[in-house]
Amino acid sequence: MISMNTLTLPGYQISASISEGLNTSVYRGIRESDEQPVIIKILKADFPTLEEITRLKNEYKITQHLHVENIVKSYSLETYQNRFALILEDFGGQSLSQILSKRLNLTAFLNIGIQLTSALHSLHKNCIIHKDIKPSNIIINVETETVKINDFSVASRLSKENPQINSANLVEGTVAYMSPEQTGRMNRTLDYRSDFYSLGVTFYEMLTGELPFNSSDILELVHCHIAKHPVPPCKCRRNAENREEIPQVVSDIVMKLLAKNAEDRYQTAEGIKADLEKCLNSLQTTGEIVDFVPGEWDRSGQLSIPQKLYGREAEVDRLLAAFERVSGIEEAPRLENAENLPACSQSEIVLVSGYSGIGKTAIVNEVHKPIIRQRGYFIKGKFDQFKRNIPYAALIQAFQSLIGQLLTESAENFQAWREKLAAALGANGAVIAEVIPEIELIIGKQPEVPQLGPAESQNRFNRVFQEFIGVFTDRAHPLVIFLDDLQWADSASLNLMQLLVGDSESRYLLLIGAYRDNEVNPTHPLIQAIEQIEKMGTPVHHIVLQPFDFGKVYELLADTLTVNDKLGLLAELIFHKTGGNPFFITQLLQALYQDNLLKFEFNSGCWQWNLEEIQAIGITDKSVVELVASRIEKLPETTQKVLKLAACIGDTFNLDVLSIVHEQSHAQAASALWAALQTGLVLPLSNAYKIPLVGGWESDNLRSILSASQSKISYKFLHDRVQQAAYSLIPEGEKQATHLKIGQLLLKNTPASEIEENVFDIVNQLNVGVGFLTEKSEKYELAKLNLIAGKKAKASNAYEAAVRYLNVGLGLINPLGVGSVGGSSWETDYHLTLNLHVEAAEAEYLNTNFGRSQELADVVLQQATNLLDKVKVYELQIQSYFSQNQMIKAIDTGLKALEILEFTLSEIPPEGLAAIKLPQLEELENLPVITDGYQLAIMRILSALLSPVFVAKPELLP
Repeated sequence: MISMNTLTLPGYQISASISEGLNTSVYRGIRESDEQPVIIKILKADFPTLEEITRLKNEYKITQHLHVENIVKSYSLETYQNRFALILEDFGGQSLSQILSKRLNLTAFLNIGIQLTSALHSLHKNCIIHKDIKPSNIIINVETETVKINDFSVASRLSKENPQINSANLVEGTVAYMSPEQTGRMNRTLDYRSDFYSLGVTFYEMLTGELPFNSSDILELVHCHIAKHPVPPCKCRRNAENREEIPQVVSDIVMKLLAKNAEDRYQTAEGIKADLEKCLNSLQTTGEIVDFVPGEWDRSGQLSIPQKLYGREAEVDRLLAAFERVSGIEEAPRLENAENLPACSQSEIVLVSGYSGIGKTAIVNEVHKPIIRQRGYFIKGKFDQFKRNIPYAALIQAFQSLIGQLLTESAENFQAWREKLAAALGANGAVIAEVIPEIELIIGKQPEVPQLGPAESQNRFNRVFQEFIGVFTDRAHPLVIFLDDLQWADSASLNLMQLLVGDSESRYLLLIGAYRDNEVNPTHPLIQAIEQIEKMGTPVHHIVLQPFDFGKVYELLADTLTVNDKLGLLAELIFHKTGGNPFFITQLLQALYQDNLLKFEFNSGCWQWNLEEIQAIGITDKSVVELVASRIEKLPETTQKVLKLAACIGDTFNLDVLSIVHEQSHAQAASALWAALQTGLVLPLSNAYKIPLVGGWESDNLRSILSASQSKISYKFLHDRVQQAAYSLIPEGEKQATHLKIGQLLLKNTPASEIEENVFDIVNQLNVGVGFLTEKSEKYELAKLNLIAGKKAKASNAYEAAVRYLNVGLGLINPLGVGSVGGSSWETDYHLTLNLHVEAAEAEYLNTNFGRSQELADVVLQQATNLLDKVKVYELQIQSYFSQNQMIKAIDTGLKALEILEFTLSEIPPEGLAAIKLPQLEELENLPVITDGYQLAIMRILSALLSPVFVAKPELLP
């Protein structure tokens, strides 16, 4: 840490300390080269974090070329030992927070407000969102009455951001001044109008001397911003004796700024400024402020499509009612025909279905608001059409986000979670770590668990996962899990979903699933899984979303554009083209706006369009995918290329992978993606996206810094249709080759020690392009990778996925089919072929494909050259026959195996196994460890025989 007494910055003289923040110190000083007064903002830590460095660099990146009158200028970014120092303009100001300690009259308030809105207008015109407007970031020179905005450390150059749900401790900005959408809990994207809410909080404090919401509890503050309405400033009576009476219209202006939904606030900074100037003019000319309706001159030429839900009130009410019941709220709405169910807290499942783009995710996200009130957790995962073979993909994604939230908790809370998890998992932590490796960030490295038989392993997994879930489901913090695109879910995930909600003891868990009902039929695995859940007695609620009718389309257009006699015809055209699909409607409107077919005329204050022009160019003849594809084709070539590659990776993708497959540095890949982020077609999943964009990094240095940091830079496509549109731009004949190249690049750039960890991502790409492999060595290498993937999937109890991987491997080494021998892989690579057959036989058995398992087992028994290599198959056959209730066959197979192992029947006394003298338990630890392969094989067969013998011939048992 530094202090003014020890700070020496070459080229600068430090004269005074101004303020001390959590991560920065601010000083006044003199630049020695020209005696220029400056402000010096320096990072306090001896070794600042990557995030701290990025924030300072971001501030400099945004302001260095921003020549705006009411913005504090930045001069340079200096390096000092391990730190960075930002050199800023000093115009002799002090922060508004210092000035507010004194009484501020109406004239001063209006003068300051007018300059602030002028500054915000310039910022927003330059596509910059400040994201932290508050008194301490507003600098005023009281002598010249100059007002400037400061601190752009968390500012954004994107037109929109999609705040993610993190711990409230990690939200960018200052919670007391934060807009509802900036909290990430409002089901809304964040745009420039977020700054207007923060300005409203600042105005409120300037006028009343207090904040609209005041609490030391961060979650309580977040809930207030989302759900509570402050007392209007004109009715706020605290400290009233020291302040002027607040005119009604001024109060109304502030309350308009504090609207929960951005659509209900001012739409332009110029509109706010016009109203403040009107107030000031009235005050100066008449001595009072005459009432008027705020917002009369608030006209935006920017197309802003409302994000509110149209006609979904009943569906939202049903979803929120389910959450209230699960949360244990006594007054929660009761279920129909639920006389035999508990009044509250029993786990439930809500399934939201409808066409792609119909608004399923938007409905589900409405549950964020009550979750804050109940202090619950919301986690979500999305199944991907290109990752259907990855077991538990969406569930892993969901629990990774939950672990991420826990990692940002206070030290006290984090330790409490660690103790709860350790107590619940005990010695079985590795069972969860096999599926969700990130759990070890909380409970530490876990020792391996004992190997069990398939059935025992599945039972252990089920039990441990229920214990794991139980840690997070409590009345104090109910858990909501949202799984999107269930039509693409793997069977292992569907089984686990049944486990989560099928337990009669499950409480305080709401599982929400969304799926495209037009892509499933009665025999689809998802529908069958739902039927099983209903049979278990778990409450299952179905919400089916329908397209907008004409009335809702007209209402949306009326809220977006100008209501005139032509609006009905435009609404009719859009309704018939889109079928009332909300996503299609928004994309069509965006396309019309970008093509200048929707224009705002400021003279008339109205939106204008020409139906004949719209119909003539054929834009309404395109499908939604074609429409989005045409938007992508207008982006730079480098952006198009990187989007095509990203579409091959999946709905979500990270910068590490993107830079590898793009064959460019992290900074180059992020730069190539930038245009897609600006148009909103791709959204960053965290604020870490700024790291490679702020500049000043060496390419190799940035890669190593990101590798060592926990700041993973990830993105997602705005919608599945955007991913589909990007993918459609790859010529059909090049798609397989593209996937193959992606897989080869991933394999090449993955260290050998990390192959198994990343094997699904690698193999899924390579398998798509398997038809382009010509060399036998390449095929065998891919077969080995599929063997690794199959074993990993099987270890996670994802048997269907294991079957698929292992069968791909078998196809690569045996192009003529299982059992082919002439010049076969049994001669070329015996061990690979043996392992693939044995693993595939077990996976087929575990997946209840007994016939196929027997076929593979027969091949091993025929081709294996080593007796011990056959033992695993005999053991497997015993288990398979037992599972099929063929006990005698199971016993006969075991006896046959024992005979081959020369453990003859004569070695078993006539009285049966019971006559064999066994050592006492206390003697076992003194016995030598068996290392002989034949003896171990005999023990495995005898162990496998126990169950069928117990059922069919229990008299043989001890």
